[in-house]
Amino acid sequence: MKNQSKYDALKLENQLCFPLYACSKEIIKRYRPFLDELDLTYTQYITMMVLWDKKEISVKDLGKKLFLDSGTLTPVLKSLESKGYVNRHRSKEDERILLVEITKEGEALKEDAVEVPMKISKCEGMSSLTQEEAVELYRLLYKVLGGVES
Repeated sequence: MKNQSKYDALKLENQLCFPLYACSKEIIKRYRPFLDELDLTYTQYITMMVLWDKKEISVKDLGKKLFLDSGTLTPVLKSLESKGYVNRHRSKEDERILLVEITKEGEALKEDAVEVPMKISKCEGMSSLTQEEAVELYRLLYKVLGGVES
């Protein structure tokens, strides 16, 4: 039996968080050239993905969906608003609720973005998983995210 140290937990190779972090960083790096063509950051892109689906959503619900706090989300929304892709406004029913709504320009951007997932799937390293492995990884990651939701 190998002599274990109380410090083994501090070894990088024993951290689940590290390969998740590194993988996320590398995948987002693969997105950059495609998103640069759209003049979007990755965070702006995932925000637009929600808005292409929902059309209008409260900033609070958007933050929950994207796992982003308001300090991160607010500058993203301001930038998207300055590009003409979204509008922010107060709810008529409850002025405490700030809504974000996609504009016609934001909806039109969807046509330019529709190719991004296919382009990403063809990137080096992105096709190393089988379809079954990808589905299982997706399920496991959302299981972890479900455990960290606040």
